[in-house]
Amino acid sequence: MPTSYGALCTDFYINQKLALKLDLPGERETILHLFDRIRRSEPSMDRFRRFDDELALESSRRDAEYKWMALRRTSIRTGHVNPPSMEQAYRFHRLVLEVSPFHLTISPLDIDYLELLFGFDLECNANHDEVVYDALMGQSPLGDLLRLPAGFPESEHTKVIDVQPVFGLQLNRTGELQAFFEVKTRQRGRRGGAGRSRNEPISIFLTLRRYGPVDDIKHLGHEFNRLKDCAELLATERLVPGLLTPIARHITSGSA
Repeated sequence: MPTSYGALCTDFYINQKLALKLDLPGERETILHLFDRIRRSEPSMDRFRRFDDELALESSRRDAEYKWMALRRTSIRTGHVNPPSMEQAYRFHRLVLEVSPFHLTISPLDIDYLELLFGFDLECNANHDEVVYDALMGQSPLGDLLRLPAGFPESEHTKVIDVQPVFGLQLNRTGELQAFFEVKTRQRGRRGGAGRSRNEPISIFLTLRRYGPVDDIKHLGHEFNRLKDCAELLATERLVPGLLTPIARHITSGSA
């Protein structure tokens, strides 16, 4: 069964990022011990991949549901795509926060920030930017910004080529807790036409970020719970009605 969020979009995923101030250790034995520990708890994650700037452990991406973990120079990133339940995704991310500091000798002072992302992908074959513009801006003052005045040369050939709104919020007095809403469009070539990403989706992101340091490395689990509670509330009360539903409705209306 998909999550309630997953029922609203083509793909739903929960990603996590632990950003660090110092470089992670790169010894072969250290990395393999960590990945082996994760694999014991998540047996489906049995594919090891190496890229120029990343080491990754993944389950099969042929399945609609899959998990991944990636180590970069100063970050640990994880993701669960189309999780059967929110709690299963949370359990995976908590596992990484629990075991990674032990294997990678991460200290509280090393924490730059902890980030949790809810991602919603919507299939759309029409021009992504025009869809987002029509769905979110329409007849608003901001929408008028992209309507050229009468008499503008070649105005009949104008079209919207870049509409990717990003909004940020400070969530507490000190500013260490922040939230960001973002719409990511694709399909743009250098001249505004569809490029190689023709079949890629419109993505809507809600990102919660807690800046460090932390008092104790064991507190990362508590901070994760804080982020996921805020994320669920903002997703349900703001992102779904304010971003996801208008864009999805415009896509399915036949005009997109």
